[in-house]
Amino acid sequence: MQGENNRKDTDKNLDEVITFTPIGYFKTDYTTDTGGPRQGVLRPDGKGEIHLKPEYREALKDLGLFEYIIVLYHFNTAGQWKPVVNPPASSHEHNFGLFSTRSPKRPNPIGFSIIKLEKIEDGVLYVSGIDAFDGSPVLDIKPYLPSVDCIKSERNELVESYLGHHDEDFITDKKFYK
Repeated sequence: MQGENNRKDTDKNLDEVITFTPIGYFKTDYTTDTGGPRQGVLRPDGKGEIHLKPEYREALKDLGLFEYIIVLYHFNTAGQWKPVVNPPASSHEHNFGLFSTRSPKRPNPIGFSIIKLEKIEDGVLYVSGIDAFDGSPVLDIKPYLPSVDCIKSERNELVESYLGHHDEDFITDKKFYK
């Protein structure tokens, strides 16, 4: 009985509407007209800025100690989601389930990027290795922690290669991938 009651409570939560308020926005050269890199880390020279709202600037304390950060943002120009897609640069002729890709066209279009933090000045984060479009709303910023954010998995690496997500030139370049 107890498990059944918990399941009913969980099912009710699936219909809950969740609202996020942006903490800032990206300022970049990428637009829907110009496009952007498949993953920002593949274009480490791609520079941009994150402009935070004044009420969040105090939260930047000590973030400048980190070289890399995780930024969660809204794919506000992504359009409708599709349950199956063909990943960009994939050599496969069939589609894959959306959740096995990094496509921006998602039920909840949330972007996730690990980007290099160059400096912070007056509530502006100067960053590189970005893939977000100009004006993309920023939802959250977290430090990148290699001890918990980088899990070595042979199986994931094999699947990554099979699906066409793998970028051999990038991962063999010791300047960027260590």
